[in-house]
Amino acid sequence: MPMMQTRRRFLCTLSMAGGAGLLRPPRMLAAEETLETTTIRMAKGRPCSTAEALAAEELLRAEGFKEIAYVEVAKNEVLPATADRAVDFSINFAVNHIQAIDRDAPITFLAGVHGGCYELFARDGLGSISELKGKQVGLQSGSPSLLRLMAAQVGLDPEKDFRWVVDPKLKPLDLFAEGKIDAFLGFPPEPQELRARRAGHVILDTTVDRPWSQYFCCMAAANREYVRRNPVATKRALRAILRAADLCITDPPAVARRLVDAGVTPRYEYALQTVSEIHYDKWQDYNAEDTVRFYALRLHEAGMIKSLPNKLITDNTDWRFLNDLKRELKA
Repeated sequence: MPMMQTRRRFLCTLSMAGGAGLLRPPRMLAAEETLETTTIRMAKGRPCSTAEALAAEELLRAEGFKEIAYVEVAKNEVLPATADRAVDFSINFAVNHIQAIDRDAPITFLAGVHGGCYELFARDGLGSISELKGKQVGLQSGSPSLLRLMAAQVGLDPEKDFRWVVDPKLKPLDLFAEGKIDAFLGFPPEPQELRARRAGHVILDTTVDRPWSQYFCCMAAANREYVRRNPVATKRALRAILRAADLCITDPPAVARRLVDAGVTPRYEYALQTVSEIHYDKWQDYNAEDTVRFYALRLHEAGMIKSLPNKLITDNTDWRFLNDLKRELKA
C-alpha cells in the first residue's frame, strides 16, 4: 500500500507539473518521426544521478516509450554497462565518462544535467587542500580522479603528498567521522551523513567553489550505437531526462521518495537533502562542451588520459539533440 500511495502521489505531481508544461506534448512532437524503438534501459546507480532517471519514467511514457527498464549497476560498472549495451543511457560524473571514452568505450555525450555533488571535508584545524599535504585522505564512493585534479590545481602531487585511505573494508567515511583520518571526499549521500554526524567541516564544495562550480558534474550519455540507430528515440529520451531535472527542482520531496522506494538509498532525509541541494537547474545555463573540454584538458595535462580534448569532443559528443531541446523547451 505505501508503494502504491507513493506512486500515486508521484503521478499526481507529474499531472500537476503537466499543467505547467512538463507532461504537455511539445508543439514539435506531432511533426517528429516515429520512435525507432519503444524500449529503453537506464542505469540505476547513485542518488544524485539516478534522481533524473527515476523521475523521468512517466515522462518517458509520455514520449512514447513502452518498455522502460532501470538496470541495477554497481557504482564502478555504470559506464562499462553503457559501453557493453547492457544499458542505453547513463547519467554519470563527466570525468568518469571521459576516462571511459579514453579507454575506447563507445559512449557519446549528449548533455549536461546538473552541477555540484562533491564536498571535501577536513578535520578541525585544516582549512584548504594545500594543508592536506602529508595527511590521510579518505574516499569511499567518490571519484579519486577529481581529488587528484583538485590537488594538482594547488600544486600538490596527489600520489606523493596524500596518504590515501580508499579500501572499502576500512570504511573510510567512518574513520573520518571518528576523527581517525584527516579528510574525506564525499559523494551523496555521504556529505549528508557526515553533516548529520557533525563530522569535520567542508573545505571545498563543487556546488559553490570555483572553478568546479562553473561546470557540470553529472552528464547524460548513451551507447554510441544506440544514438546512431535511434536518433528520434535519443532526442525524446533526452527530453524526458531534462524535464525530469526540472521536476527535481519543482518537487524534491516526490523525487526523494522515489529514490527511497526504488532502493537507491535507504534514508529519505538524506535523499531529500541531496535533491534539494544539487543544481538541477543548470542544464540550460552551463555549456556542456565547455565542461568536457575543462575536465579533458586537466586530465590530459595530469597524464590521466591520452586523448586530446578537441579530438575527444569531435569524436564522442553529439549536441544536436540538446541544442534542439534548448530552443524547443524555452518556447
